[in-house]
Amino acid sequence: MARLTEQEQQEIIRCIEADRPLPDRYRFLLFEDKREVELVWNGKTNEVCNIVLPFQIIEQVDEPRAEKPSDADMRMALFDLDERGRQRKGWTNKLIWGDNKLILSSLKNGPLREEIEAQGGLKLIYIDPPFDVGADFSMNIEIGGDTFTKKPNILEEIAYRDTWGKVADSYIAMIYERLALMRDLLAEDGSIYVHCDYRMNGLIRLAMDEIFGHSSFINQIEWGYKTGGIPEKVGFSKKHDHILFYSKGDKPIFNLFHQRSYVPTLPEPHTNSGKRLGVMRDEICELCKNGKPGEKYRMVIARDVWDDIASIFRNDLQATDYPTQKPEALLERIIKASSNADDLVADFFCGSGTTAAVAEKLGRKWIATDLGKFAIHTTRKRMIGVQRQLKADGKDYRAFEILNLGKYERQHYIGVNPNLRAAESSKRMARKEAAFLDLILAAYRAEKVEHFAGFHGKKAGRLVAVGPVNLPVTRLFVEEIILACRKNHITRVDILGFEFEMGLFPNVLDEARAKGIDLAPKYIPAEVFDRRAVDRNQVVFHDAAFIEVKPLVRSGKKGTPSSVEVALMDFSVFYSQDSIANAEAALSATSKAGGKIVVEKGQIVKLSKDRSGIVSRAQLTQHWTDWIDYWSVDFDFESKREIIRVQNEETGEWEEQWTGEYIFENEWQSFRAKRGRSLELTSGAHECAPGRRKIAVKVVDIFGNDTMTIVEVMV
Repeated sequence: MARLTEQEQQEIIRCIEADRPLPDRYRFLLFEDKREVELVWNGKTNEVCNIVLPFQIIEQVDEPRAEKPSDADMRMALFDLDERGRQRKGWTNKLIWGDNKLILSSLKNGPLREEIEAQGGLKLIYIDPPFDVGADFSMNIEIGGDTFTKKPNILEEIAYRDTWGKVADSYIAMIYERLALMRDLLAEDGSIYVHCDYRMNGLIRLAMDEIFGHSSFINQIEWGYKTGGIPEKVGFSKKHDHILFYSKGDKPIFNLFHQRSYVPTLPEPHTNSGKRLGVMRDEICELCKNGKPGEKYRMVIARDVWDDIASIFRNDLQATDYPTQKPEALLERIIKASSNADDLVADFFCGSGTTAAVAEKLGRKWIATDLGKFAIHTTRKRMIGVQRQLKADGKDYRAFEILNLGKYERQHYIGVNPNLRAAESSKRMARKEAAFLDLILAAYRAEKVEHFAGFHGKKAGRLVAVGPVNLPVTRLFVEEIILACRKNHITRVDILGFEFEMGLFPNVLDEARAKGIDLAPKYIPAEVFDRRAVDRNQVVFHDAAFIEVKPLVRSGKKGTPSSVEVALMDFSVFYSQDSIANAEAALSATSKAGGKIVVEKGQIVKLSKDRSGIVSRAQLTQHWTDWIDYWSVDFDFESKREIIRVQNEETGEWEEQWTGEYIFENEWQSFRAKRGRSLELTSGAHECAPGRRKIAVKVVDIFGNDTMTIVEVMV
């Protein structure tokens, strides 16, 4: 540290006594850490999240459609298949739902880090974070011949827009901490590719220079679209994205490759000698060996301008209708260049799952995460489709599992500054929690109660318990409610939550009912944050969905085992998004013709206004099956316990614990695909050993929400 003059010392003392910030120059006089160039923003800190939360396995998909393993499958010694075709050993790919900051911190500091290092470490990270801070994260969902727009859930809405998207400093603070965690997870020969556009490119590149070091910068790749540009009032049409390519160490994996380059016409003369005239030395024409004169492409060593990869169109075979989906060819080039077969790659903003899909096809292992449940569901369907195709082609594929974090920190989601002193932090949290509860109870038209521990309000003879903001209602939360009910002799409770833990219902409701307690889980809609909607009593809390199934046991002939099929009989939903009355009023208020699709009490209705001003209605959901996007069956639900690893506070060792839950093993599934909208309502027959067993059935609706039921059968 440089020696301070007496005048400088006195100035520092005066600032401290007056509780004023020190002038900026003291940052360089007081501290050794000097940087020639530094990115600075309001609230910048070098502190990185180190929270470790347990990963809980929600679902495992080992083999699509549970067909018997073929001879080719049995030769896959790497996967060590048992008699059911299950993968028992080796790496299992991971699809993780949750906040990627907590996921990254738990991967870096938790027990799964050992498993990652055992695979040789994380060799490649590709991320495509939301770089349009004002973007609309709605999804288009097909209902019959119409398209319904699904609004983002509260997790996505608050994180993407209200937290990350307010101003540039909130966005760069978000990405900076996550990039630092990603750097620490990368292997020494690993690389990271960050996809962005003109909005945040400059800031992200400066951040990556700080985190990885300027010497680790390799390329700024420009990916240009083939489609026509949108005219600008001033300036040129913006028709390319940037992909920033950095390495972790000095010797990253890199496989030199060629790319197609567009050529309007091939110059003459054209020979078969492997060379042609009029071309620079590094542009050897591969077409001279394999092509014909006049073809429009030549093969050249890949450069940092990629104009030979088209963007995704709605009618593309690979299209999933996910708004930020990138073409598989783009990820194929990146994965081939910076990883080798059997390497581990990751995408922490996975969206529609393109990175995972391409990694699987190229024989790489993968980790994919996303905050949005709809993204996780889209990726699940896509990966099952990849498994099915690889299996049909006689190629290898790996099992994958869906995980989430076991217990979120309420303080993190409510947004209390962790750098505050404990007393001040506690006060702010209390104020935020109180304001949040008052808002929810007002929207639900419930009266606040304070003398019942665990309960927040009462309405129409029922007590009300409100789940945490921006956090799923967990089984532990519900079990605490049940204990409070038994202690206080309470029999009727409404549980309000933005999200419910996957696989929570209806088994926990059956357990409560057996104890004489009537629990009613209800979703809190995003409209509660609109004070106008609350004041007008327009907020609708809809009940969680329920499934009805029928197991069909078929006795085997002599010498053959019995089998079980499952028929899906009914699926009841009560969702609301907007209301018919509000939509009609909005259409009537304008002089133009138009239309709107709304969800009210479990029905999707299309409202249309013609030029004469007449508004008509058409119900799009004609049958309960219209609500179902996907369903799957585990024919022996309690065969695999859910084990988590937690750290012993005394020894520091990681220990395995059974959560009391079981893993849903996805043994059969039917779902709507881009070019296959039909849905099977009876599962395939599954051979079962004699005895009593539990069968679990999971349904995922068109919004991406899942519901599970369990039935017992005697075979």
